[in-house]
Amino acid sequence: MLNRLHQPKDTEGIVDSAVQAVAERAQDHVDASRLAASLAALAQFGGRDDGGVSRETLTAIDLSARRHLVDQARALGCQVSIDDCGNLFFRRAGTEELPPVLTGSHADTQPVGGKYDGAYGVLAGLEVIAALNAAGIETVRPIEVVSWTNEEGSRFGPGAMGSSAFVDPARLAGYRDAADQAGVRFGDALDAALAASPDVERVPMARPMSACVELHIEQGPVLEAAAVPLGVVTGIQAVRWFRVECAGTMAHAGTTPMAVRRDAMAVAVAIAQDLYALAPREPGSTGSTGAPELRLTLGQWAVVPNSVNTIPGKVTFTVDMRCLDDAALDRAGAALRLACTRHAPASDVAITRFFHRGPTYFPEAMLASIQRACARASQLAGRAPPMRLTSGAFHDAMYLADHCPTAMIFVPSKDGISHNAAEETDATDLFLGAQALAYTVAELACRRP
Repeated sequence: MLNRLHQPKDTEGIVDSAVQAVAERAQDHVDASRLAASLAALAQFGGRDDGGVSRETLTAIDLSARRHLVDQARALGCQVSIDDCGNLFFRRAGTEELPPVLTGSHADTQPVGGKYDGAYGVLAGLEVIAALNAAGIETVRPIEVVSWTNEEGSRFGPGAMGSSAFVDPARLAGYRDAADQAGVRFGDALDAALAASPDVERVPMARPMSACVELHIEQGPVLEAAAVPLGVVTGIQAVRWFRVECAGTMAHAGTTPMAVRRDAMAVAVAIAQDLYALAPREPGSTGSTGAPELRLTLGQWAVVPNSVNTIPGKVTFTVDMRCLDDAALDRAGAALRLACTRHAPASDVAITRFFHRGPTYFPEAMLASIQRACARASQLAGRAPPMRLTSGAFHDAMYLADHCPTAMIFVPSKDGISHNAAEETDATDLFLGAQALAYTVAELACRRP
């Protein structure tokens, strides 16, 4: 007989004992072997000889992987649906028609990615449903597992298209015109994916959700360095992206004296040096002050004419600035502008800020639920208690936080490596993360309005 729960309560952080018992029961029914088999099966779609996975969004391989997930979800008794941005939802019914608890992540990868980035969150969500089924638990609220479209942004930019369009459907019209390197429009690839799912119910975007929990590998070294298996993610860093264009005059490398050159690369390098010198001066750079760290990356460079014996006439580079403190990003942006004016006339340097996202802070009530879940899983396994940390990477949860109470759980990444075929997480840590997710989702799904 199914274990029904009709009167859950959560007052000022005190969880009703019946809710806690159901959450613990769900956690205890997570199956490590079942989860491992599920991860291995999905990794076959786009699997590489080096152990990595190449499954970019809306490719033929991705569409096959999506069908695999649909079949897996239906085998668990889920109702499957899809929205106009191709986001897949796998719904386990509740005893009442209330806004569901959402969990999941994404199944697309970088051109050379790993087996766990994104996919782990989706499959752990399906494992939670399998655990609830095995435990004979019915929840008050429905539970939906989502696989978001194009989180990575490697084929079509920007990333996190699916989750951001779900929260704000008006974004989708602009996204449809994005094209990949072969000239394929996102809109056309999306239409093909929707046409390939005629047996899947179409549902509207921006549907009400009561809460969202995303489980993800850390993609960084913090948890592994601390020998901690579970992280309670308190928020996501703010980010600003700039494009800097430096103009010069192309001329012969051998015949043009240094004193009369107008070298775009010399200006670009001088600006870059000023920026690299800035980061160590910011509070938090040494880790001793407790202040958020400013992180700077000059990641994309284009040189014209890019010839070994021609002075560059134009150099364009990008600057990625990240910090949990918006004020630190204000200072860094001002420093970038100052560096540009210091090293070249205004007519020779142009700065464009082409992306800006403020910091994301997850609500304490959600963090408390995840803290309970992680603490119990860690304690039963004889491992160190969970730690709190912030995410330096974008995640779909960043956009869902604008829609409903949202939070994240991290598990360690070996050597902090991700977006790489060498991406790896210990199987025990993957299991503990799924246990923490099961507890959290069950607790949230047993709450009434």
